[in-house]
Amino acid sequence: MMQALISFLLSNYSLTYLLIGLLAAAVSLARLPRPLDSVSIVESLLRYYVLFALGFKGLHNFVMHVIFGDLSARFIGWEQSPFQAEVGFASLGFAAVAFFAYRRGLATRAAAVIGPSCFSLGAAGGHVYQMIAAHNFAPGNAGIVFYTDIGIPILGFTLLWLSRKHERQPN
Repeated sequence: MMQALISFLLSNYSLTYLLIGLLAAAVSLARLPRPLDSVSIVESLLRYYVLFALGFKGLHNFVMHVIFGDLSARFIGWEQSPFQAEVGFASLGFAAVAFFAYRRGLATRAAAVIGPSCFSLGAAGGHVYQMIAAHNFAPGNAGIVFYTDIGIPILGFTLLWLSRKHERQPN
C-alpha cells in the first residue's frame, strides 16, 4: 500500500507539489494572528503556489527529463529524444524564476506564473493531439498530468487576479 502511494505521488508530481504548496500555505496561515484578512490568505496561497507548484515541480521536471529521460519518455508514451533535455532545461529556468519570485512582489510572481502556464497549456494541447492522432493514453500523457497541465495554470492566473484585486493599498 505504501509503495503504491509513493509511486502515485512521484508519478503525479505536479499534483503532489500543488498539494504540498496548499499544505504549506495552510501552515503559514495557521501561524498568523486572527482574524485573517483576504490579503493575507491570497498572499500565502500565491506565495506557496509559486514555490511548490512552479518551483519544486519545475526542478523535479528538470531532473526527470534530463537525468531520468528514458523513464520519463516511457511514462509519457514516447521514445527518448534529445528534446527531453530541452524540456528539462526549460523547466529548470522556470524553477529558477519561481524560486526567485517566492519572496518578491506581484509583478515578479506574475512573471513566474506566465512562462510555465504557457508551457503547461501548450503541453495539454500536445497531449490532446497525441490522444487523438496516436491514441496515446499513457498515464504521463492522458492521466493526472493532462489535468494538472490545465488546472495549475488556471489556479495560478486566478491567484494572480485575486492578489491584484486584494493588493494592500499604501497608507
